[in-house]
Amino acid sequence: MTNPKILPIILCGGSGTRLWPLSRKAFPKQFVPLVDKKSLVQLTFERMLYLSDTVMTVAAEEHRFLVQEASDAAKVKARHILEPMGRNTAPAMAVAALNSGPDDLLLFAPADHHIPDGLAFAKTVKRAVPAAEAGNIVTFGIVPTFPSTAYGYIAQGIVLEDGYTFRVEQFKEKPNTETAKSLLLRGGNLWNAGIFLIKASVLLNALSEHALDILQNCKQAVEKQSVDGAFIRLDPEAFTSCRADSIDYAVLEKSQSVVVVPYTGQWSDVGSWNAVATLNEADADGNRNYGQGHVLDSKNTFVHAPHRLVVALGTTDLIIIDTPDAVMVVAASHAEKVKEVVTYLEQQAISQATQHRRTARPWGVYDSVDSGDRFQVKRITVKPGAQLSLQMHHHRAEHWIVVKGTAKVTRGDETFLLSENQSTYIPLGTTHRLENPGKTPLELIEVQSGSYLGEDDIVRFDDAYGRIASVIPIKNQA
Repeated sequence: MTNPKILPIILCGGSGTRLWPLSRKAFPKQFVPLVDKKSLVQLTFERMLYLSDTVMTVAAEEHRFLVQEASDAAKVKARHILEPMGRNTAPAMAVAALNSGPDDLLLFAPADHHIPDGLAFAKTVKRAVPAAEAGNIVTFGIVPTFPSTAYGYIAQGIVLEDGYTFRVEQFKEKPNTETAKSLLLRGGNLWNAGIFLIKASVLLNALSEHALDILQNCKQAVEKQSVDGAFIRLDPEAFTSCRADSIDYAVLEKSQSVVVVPYTGQWSDVGSWNAVATLNEADADGNRNYGQGHVLDSKNTFVHAPHRLVVALGTTDLIIIDTPDAVMVVAASHAEKVKEVVTYLEQQAISQATQHRRTARPWGVYDSVDSGDRFQVKRITVKPGAQLSLQMHHHRAEHWIVVKGTAKVTRGDETFLLSENQSTYIPLGTTHRLENPGKTPLELIEVQSGSYLGEDDIVRFDDAYGRIASVIPIKNQA
């Protein structure tokens, strides 16, 4: 028997609200460097190299360049299916299967899990191949180490002939504390990791039987999709009209062909700040630090401080998270409720609920350092060889000061180079472009001044990243 092809599909959706303020809708946890200065999605790409050098992702349109950067950093060949709107795992898995060969074995894995032993994970996946080839839907259950209330559970049924694959007896919702303890003591119950191995044709047949409406909408979205390099853009109208549902509710709980393979290695969905804390070594009193955090006369305190000095004194069972524009202090017992903070901030129309001060762009990043009446200051970093769009602003002028690297500037009809400590001025209404012709990152300070400083005051004439040139009217502005 030849080894069948396994195509990993990384599901990159999710907003990660339980890890606010580090994770936000515009830059969710799967893209945040959390482990050894690498993001969880990059580590997921690297883990898949044990199975294949070709990977497919399903990601939000707004995160397309973050996903591309992660796959490039992991040195994998990747195709990225872009969702115009999140519709949960059933539609995401459907469009991936429709973009695959019918006999491909698809390994669906969330982008935000931390599995340190990639080789052990790959061996477990390969053990499940015969069951998947036989037409089963294979899910992977994590052998629980404590009575968690944060995960759903899978009850193991009879063992198959191979000795390590079990029929799924029942899927169980997230339990309360007492039920979780009972499940752990009873044995035979695994955490539901949301990782699946399934032949593409088997998945499509299951969707046809149990969620035909989802399959039909996804077929329309794929039939009308467009391809732009490594990006596959689904038809927005067809996909947006698709019903949102998880694969668990849409298919797994209705199917009689679901089996589970236990995974005994270390695993975490990094779903709360308590989980993040465990990624850091604890001292004798259970304290953990990341970055510039310091803890004195305290117990079971975690300080996440990558940007500046943060000191905790005399604290117990506390979590302190520091970011450039928001600080959160939370009792460890309330870590699972952080998403309620995000809901509250959104209701109060506070921008930090969803937006970071530091914003990723396909060409690099910008950090909004300061702002006031009619001015804004940004620190801009442009990747080597990258360029911003050729653009113009109706309501603001810009001053650029280079602090590191070399800038190639287009201003009206002229093009010139700026080196460190040199500057230039872009008058209001002047066509301009910024490029980094060098091999090291370009860093500069941009000072904007004018009557309106919103990001929608951009008219693009040419763009290397496929962003459509547009003029968005600015109401009630001069």
